[in-house]
Amino acid sequence: MIAKIGRSRNLYGALAYNQLKVENENGLILFANKIIETANGHYSVAQLAQSFAPYLIANRNTEKHTVHISLNPNPKDKVSDDKFREMAEEYMREMGYGEQPFVVFKHTDIDRSHIHIVSVCVDEEGKKISDKFEKMRSMNVCRELERKYRLIPATDKEHKQNDKVFRPVDYRAGDVKSQIASVVRHLPNYYQYQTLGEYNALLSLFNVTTEKVEGELQGKPQQGLLYIPLNKKGERTGHPFKASLFGKNAGFPALELHFAKCKTALKGNPIQKTLQSAVTIALKSTSDEQAFKKQLAEQGINVVVRRNDAGRIYGMTFIDHNSKTVWNGSRLGKELSANVFNNYWNNNIKPEIKEPVLQQPKLPTSNDTDIPAEEPHHLFDFLTTEKHEDGLIEALGGLLPEAQSEDYEEQDFANKMRKKRRK
Repeated sequence: MIAKIGRSRNLYGALAYNQLKVENENGLILFANKIIETANGHYSVAQLAQSFAPYLIANRNTEKHTVHISLNPNPKDKVSDDKFREMAEEYMREMGYGEQPFVVFKHTDIDRSHIHIVSVCVDEEGKKISDKFEKMRSMNVCRELERKYRLIPATDKEHKQNDKVFRPVDYRAGDVKSQIASVVRHLPNYYQYQTLGEYNALLSLFNVTTEKVEGELQGKPQQGLLYIPLNKKGERTGHPFKASLFGKNAGFPALELHFAKCKTALKGNPIQKTLQSAVTIALKSTSDEQAFKKQLAEQGINVVVRRNDAGRIYGMTFIDHNSKTVWNGSRLGKELSANVFNNYWNNNIKPEIKEPVLQQPKLPTSNDTDIPAEEPHHLFDFLTTEKHEDGLIEALGGLLPEAQSEDYEEQDFANKMRKKRRK
């Protein structure tokens, strides 16, 4: 079993992400510790947040007061709800959070059973709960839970093997062909996208783009793809590579089959409604592009904005790393099309937005201000980092299939990526 720990200043973001799953019947609350009960047993985000408010009021100087943890057994493990509750309680107790309020959510929108736990890392007196040697302690607790509940153990060997996959391409490091190959050979196995534009948006997170080429061979029309590396500003650099160099799955015929398969799989899928709600909430509660991207990044969603030379926004793509799906804004709804965002961010024409499923409550804090949106908390199977003005991601790591054998220990990777950028 693998535990992933993220911290942030945004309690609402963590609760809303999980509660959206519940609202859309893709999740349920398994257990609530020290949470104020409701008459009917159902909760809204605002009701859940009330139980954490006294801790946030007492908070002295802990900036990232919210802790968001996911526990991920091997896909082959069959874990009952009762066992998940027991494991969550034991994990939180051993990590020093047993006396804290916390909520345990089970996600049911993918085949692999896993749970998310939301809590705060300051006690009733406002003191920070120690996170010293947290990673090591967490790994030790996971190993003990594996033994106690007879789960398939995670191994360091598997982590190291998979650390070679899904890294952003760095053209300066050399062997660009191999770097691109490690991305394009695997993405179709894990992500769903329906157009070449959506595929390119996903590739841009890895500093890669692709271009369709057409011609004739012996009098017959031919189509092909070129893969081109990008620098950290999203500009093309180096020479392009033919798709055939990366195997048949990287070519246009295979991609067309993937598009068709994904179109069928995603038609009427509740994932669309969940993502639409999250994007609408972010659009309603932010006033500029940076804040909008930041709020969605906290929920595991990257935003790729495409502009022409005049600065006009002509494309919006949302990459949801929770469901491993990619969506053009217009596919989510007319109210989320590129034209809407261009009018808002470039022309200051605020869109008329219907009331979303959830509204952000105002939580009291020590200085009586809203809990602000903030940097990504590295909770999901991804890591977003700095973004450039053209909307491309400078670097993104830890993009993993949701499986036991493939975990990068994303915090280590985040540190490595930061060091590379400094160089």
